[in-house]
Amino acid sequence: MSDPETIHASCVLVGEAGLLIRGDSGAGKSTLARDVVRSALRDGRFARLVSDDRTRIRERHGRLVAIPVEPIEGLIEIHGIGIVAQPHESAAVIRLIVDLVEDPPRYPEEHDKSSSLCGVTIPRIRLKSALSSADIVLACLSGVCDTVVTL
Repeated sequence: MSDPETIHASCVLVGEAGLLIRGDSGAGKSTLARDVVRSALRDGRFARLVSDDRTRIRERHGRLVAIPVEPIEGLIEIHGIGIVAQPHESAAVIRLIVDLVEDPPRYPEEHDKSSSLCGVTIPRIRLKSALSSADIVLACLSGVCDTVVTL
């Protein structure tokens, strides 16, 4: 088991799968987290916020576990409104990392399809910052993006 590390990321839980959302300030981490939770709930799936903006991660039994950071646990930023309370979960096992970037590669190289945190390698996708992409994220989290998908 590794020592916990705090990173600049948001995290949501969909079913039993944790989604870690990384990106620069203003990239849309909180917005994507809210959109993923809303879309999953609309589809009849369990979904909850774990953390927003800062997430504590650690390796545990070969899995990457994310937990909220106490001072901001259960809170999420809504741009233009401020910080609001949100139902949340206390932990998630991360199954997918989404990196929000300005210019993602059109066709990612094989080494771009995963990322290693705390010694655990996790599948990763890179999406354009501030783009509404909850449907893509949920499809990837469900394994649909393992094949060619026409959107």
